[in-house]
Amino acid sequence: MSKTWLVTGAARGIGAGIVKAALQAGDRVAASGRDAAKVAEAFDPGPALFAVKLDVTDEPQAHDAVQAVVEHFGRIDVLVNNAGYGQLGVFEENEPADVERQFATNVFGVFNVTRAVLPVMRRQRSGRIFNLSSIAGVRGARGGSLYSATKFAVEGFSEALAAEVASFGITVTIVQPGFFRTDFLDASSLRRGGKQIADYAELSSAVHAAYDARNHQQIGDPAKLAAVIVDLAGREKPPMRFAAGSDAVEIVATKIDAWRSEFERWRALSVTTDGQF
Repeated sequence: MSKTWLVTGAARGIGAGIVKAALQAGDRVAASGRDAAKVAEAFDPGPALFAVKLDVTDEPQAHDAVQAVVEHFGRIDVLVNNAGYGQLGVFEENEPADVERQFATNVFGVFNVTRAVLPVMRRQRSGRIFNLSSIAGVRGARGGSLYSATKFAVEGFSEALAAEVASFGITVTIVQPGFFRTDFLDASSLRRGGKQIADYAELSSAVHAAYDARNHQQIGDPAKLAAVIVDLAGREKPPMRFAAGSDAVEIVATKIDAWRSEFERWRALSVTTDGQF
C-alpha cells in the first residue's frame, strides 16, 4: 500500500534523497522548503510530487502547509522532520542570537511541524514520524555545543512523544546519522560563531580545520540512508533509535559502554540519596 510523505528541508541533502527514494517506491511525497519553487525544481515533476512552502520556524505556516498537503493528497502517513543546520564553534564564541536561531530551526521547527501533523495522524489512527537527530545527539563534541544541544533536545522530545502517541498507532523513530556526503559542512549550510576569544584561538582553529577537511569526504551515502528510511517506514515495528553509518554505530557503542562503566562506578553512591519515611 502506497504512503503519503511530508518531508521538511527537502530541496537538498538527506531530505532530497528521501523524497527521491519514496517516489521510487511508488509513494506520494509532499516536499517542503522555504522556497517551494526551488523544491519543485529539484525533482522530476509528476502527480506523486507536491512542492509546498514551509519555513519550519513559522508555526502558522506549518499548519497551512499541512492543511495544503491534506487537501492535495487526503492524508499524511509519514512525517520526516529533516530541516535543520549546524551552528558550530565553541560556546562562548557564539552570540545569544545564534543560540536562538539554532533552536528556532532545529528544535522549535520540529515542534511546529509535528504539532501540525499529529491531529491528522490521530484521526487516521496511524502514522510514522522520523526525527532527524545526529551523532551530535548522542555525544557532545568540542565546537558543537549548540548543535549538540538541539539534537539532544530532539532525542528527549521524540522518546517522550513516542510514549504519548503509541496508542493512536503512531510510531516515532529517531535517526542518528554519522557524517554523510551532503553540503552540511558547506558555507551555504554551516554557520559559525562570529566572536573571537584569544583563549579559544587554538581550539577554534583546530575544530574548523577538521570540519573543512571532512567536507565532501564523509563516509555516509545519503541515497543509501534515504533507502533505509523508506524501508523502516514499511516495518511493522520500527526502532526507537536508528544509528546510520558505521561511524555512528561506533560512536553509539562507545557511548553506551562508557555510560555503563561510569554508572556502575558510582552506583553505590547514587543510591545513598534516598530518604527514609
